[in-house]
Amino acid sequence: MTLQELIQTTTPERIVGNENPEVTGIEIDSRKIGKGNAFIAIRGTQTDGHLFIDKAVELGATTVICETLPDTPQEGVTYVQYANTGNVIGALATRFYGDPTRRMKLIGVTGTNGKTTIATLLYRIFRRFGYKVGLCSTVCNYIDGEALPTECTTPDPITLNRLLGRMADEGCQYAFMEVSSHAVSQQRIGGLTFAGGIFTNLTRDHLDYHKTFEAYRDAKKGFFDMLPKEAFAITNADDKNGLFMTQNTKAEVKTYALRTAADFKAGILEESFEGMNLSMDGREVFVQFVGRFNVSNLLAVYGASVMLGHNPEEVLVALSAMTPVNGRFETIRSSQGVTAIVDYAHTPDALANVLSTINEILRKPHQCWTVCGAGGNRDKGKRPLMAQEAVRNSDHVIITSDNPRFEEPQEIINDMLAGLTDEQCRTVISIVDRREAIRTACTLAQPGDVILVAGKGHEDYQIIQGVKHHFDDHEVIRECFRLN
Repeated sequence: MTLQELIQTTTPERIVGNENPEVTGIEIDSRKIGKGNAFIAIRGTQTDGHLFIDKAVELGATTVICETLPDTPQEGVTYVQYANTGNVIGALATRFYGDPTRRMKLIGVTGTNGKTTIATLLYRIFRRFGYKVGLCSTVCNYIDGEALPTECTTPDPITLNRLLGRMADEGCQYAFMEVSSHAVSQQRIGGLTFAGGIFTNLTRDHLDYHKTFEAYRDAKKGFFDMLPKEAFAITNADDKNGLFMTQNTKAEVKTYALRTAADFKAGILEESFEGMNLSMDGREVFVQFVGRFNVSNLLAVYGASVMLGHNPEEVLVALSAMTPVNGRFETIRSSQGVTAIVDYAHTPDALANVLSTINEILRKPHQCWTVCGAGGNRDKGKRPLMAQEAVRNSDHVIITSDNPRFEEPQEIINDMLAGLTDEQCRTVISIVDRREAIRTACTLAQPGDVILVAGKGHEDYQIIQGVKHHFDDHEVIRECFRLN
């Protein structure tokens, strides 16, 4: 691709050097530069890409896209100047990878909780319907049946468009993607065309980055503001921010709800740890999911599938065959009759939802044990709230490590305990070692009890002092239950 073809949909302020060199690739990471590549210098939250221009040129970059031109341009290098490279990187990446979202239908899912479940179930259902489908999620990326590892909810624009480009090139007709608030505010989804958007819910999260709840909320809303009029926007009418999200969208708006009037409605007829009988849009269906929060997730999946042209009966049959997503209310049962539940709940609201579901099903005198922690180097304000929800909704609580990252685990635990009264603190067990915390719960729980191990879900690692160590809640539980 030539430079002029690459920048065709943007307007640079200035070009210095060869006006139309060949561009063999585009990168924002100077370490990945190859011969003939274009290096895009981005001013990020952690570092400034302009500091690495010389390194990129040394590694073979022949085009540099930047905001500030170097004092001494290097011979044989073309410099393209923009007022803000962050505003154009999405358009450049989309252009370089052949505008993949014009070649398939892309559906984005945003909100605090439920994104992974909704996106993954849509991916599974549409594969069941016979389509080639892509998935971009927190747990794993897929190009039809090929699994590709992922490091964050929504990748940078170049990585994302490279992935979407491969999906389109390999014949995917649909792609389902989690859209994080970071992705919207950092314009990682710039240049993409969405055929639809889904809003799940909004509770406190990522305030370490957004600083205020309003900024976090507005980032989510920005996704719906960018949807084209040909798209649909499905929003949760039960959430107080649901209609706020879609008030300025050009897309066709549809709602789903359990408690209020909506286009897509559902209710729980019967519930156990094995699943639920639901009434969904006037039809009865059994699903292998548990909890009101999952009914909302399934309604969003149902609504999106119908909006994409599928018969409601066909969608309900597919939903009845689905199983929970890895790390989302997954149950493991011991031979002694103890049930352990692994869930990714890492916000106060998510923890409250999962515990509420457990308590609705659990029958006394059986008891609920909760093992949970909070991530390091993240929003500290939610730590005491997590502890409060755990104590309020559990019979026994063990507070432990999650991903401490670069913080001291005991200090994180102390932040959680600060949300409790002295009397509550005396009833809580604190164990820094997560493996030992899970073992303790499994040892003390009696037949018929339920153990919730919350916070990590699908993750198979712990980050301690910046180093990843293998750790999987599922494996530890199965060892304790002697199921291996």
